[in-house]
Amino acid sequence: MRTNDELVQAEERPTEPVRPRMTRTRLGIFVATSVVYLAIVVGVLTTSWPVRFDWQVMLFRPYKQWPEIHTFLDYFVVLGQRGPTAVAVAAWLGWRTYRQGTLRPLLVLGTSLLLLNATVGAAKIGMGRLGPHYATSIGSNEMFAGGDIFPSGHTANAVVTWGVLAYLATTPRTRRVASVIAALLALGVGMTTVYLGTHWMSDVTLGWTAGLLVLLALPWFEAPMARAEVWLLALWRRVRERGALVPVPVAPVPVAAPRAPADDEQPAREPVGVGSRTAGVRAGEGRPYLPARPHTARSERTPVTPTGSRRPPNPDRVPRAPLGPASGRGRTVGG
Repeated sequence: MRTNDELVQAEERPTEPVRPRMTRTRLGIFVATSVVYLAIVVGVLTTSWPVRFDWQVMLFRPYKQWPEIHTFLDYFVVLGQRGPTAVAVAAWLGWRTYRQGTLRPLLVLGTSLLLLNATVGAAKIGMGRLGPHYATSIGSNEMFAGGDIFPSGHTANAVVTWGVLAYLATTPRTRRVASVIAALLALGVGMTTVYLGTHWMSDVTLGWTAGLLVLLALPWFEAPMARAEVWLLALWRRVRERGALVPVPVAPVPVAAPRAPADDEQPAREPVGVGSRTAGVRAGEGRPYLPARPHTARSERTPVTPTGSRRPPNPDRVPRAPLGPASGRGRTVGG
């Protein structure tokens, strides 16, 4: 018997996501749905009772019988459009991916939409059926005429997109409730397209079976999705490691030792006196000392030789007297 604390811990402990398997019951439903799918296609190709029922509903013109709900159904049919529904469901599954730490919810949605586009898209292009508004003759099946409405894409998309939420449910009760809600939404979207006159009734029934086949086939793709999850996580890990900044080693900057207080003082200079000159070297200096030469007057200098004179020498020339106050040239102080 568990105590209350153990029960609370068990509820708070994250559970492993349930991965549906292809059981015998599921395989039997898949085979039965495939038979219904082929029966509808054969009935339309042979212009049998499905085509006659299509024309009866089309000539009844439901949009004229109940015009008051036309505006509401114009908005309600958006629940079957691939773009808006895929964005809404992907946002919810992205939050679940973050909380559960696994890519499985988004991989299941991507795989289901890929299967839907491949199967339903190929059937639309291959059979080329025209819609009720473009029918050419009453009673014809309008096949291979360049159309793209058989099976109904809105209906199949509603089955797959909302059915994925039930497929990913973690408890049986949640799965049952989500399955009922998805079935009602798919039923409403399919009947809305018939009301608006954009699809035949056989288009809608084939869309229901096509979407159900995609959901029933998902367990076969669980193993490839698990391998894809491992590969994607490893790829993301490598990208993060390559994008991480690698620290560059920087050499430490040497810090100078603090100077002593004595270094901030002015260095003492050695006084140099007159008598400190010794034999050819000035005291305190490392270069030889050249003593001052006596000044000589210009008149006492050696006369310019004829070689360096600018005019030829004149033997009769009288030597020039030295300049000074006594020569009579210039002015004396106070004169």
